[in-house]
Amino acid sequence: MAKTELRKNVKTEVEDSSSLKGTLASVFLLGFFLIVSWVGVFFLFLDRF
Repeated sequence: MAKTELRKNVKTEVEDSSSLKGTLASVFLLGFFLIVSWVGVFFLFLDRF
């Protein structure tokens, strides 16, 4: 009977995932803009109240 080799030649190559620093910066800038907008509208409301 022939011997079968069970040796697996699997490459464990890790794919270079793209950096998410630009995404994080964009989210922070958008969040800052939203917070500043809400605070500005709130103070405008208080001023006219």
